[in-house]
Amino acid sequence: MTTQSSPYPRVTSLIGTFADWLKHRRELNEIRRLDRGEFDRIAADLEISSSDLDELVRHGVHGADELPLLLNALNIDHARLERVHPLVLRDMERVCTLCGHKARCDRDLAAGASAEHFSNYCPNEPTIKPLEQAGTT
Repeated sequence: MTTQSSPYPRVTSLIGTFADWLKHRRELNEIRRLDRGEFDRIAADLEISSSDLDELVRHGVHGADELPLLLNALNIDHARLERVHPLVLRDMERVCTLCGHKARCDRDLAAGASAEHFSNYCPNEPTIKPLEQAGTT
């Protein structure tokens, strides 16, 4: 056995998950230590509401993990979108993070049915449709 391979991949995965959770908790505590004025200034700098910033922080860095998967399912080049329309992508990530249909989106992504059904529930649909038509693939 090499030092590269893990004899307990499940344990290693759980440790990684716990480490990510712990890091997120520390980030939340750091944000909570800010006074309201400072928090509101950060939100204003990001051009989002304070309540959206609070929600985005609670969801953490994985809040929009579905978006690149959805874009891929729709044959939209995420990397190109990031280069050509970075502000559009940033807004789409915000919308994805705040979406209330994560379970349905995850099910459709797992089933390979996102392209057929996303327009029924995805709040990014009004942004995605013009991207598809413009050929941002």
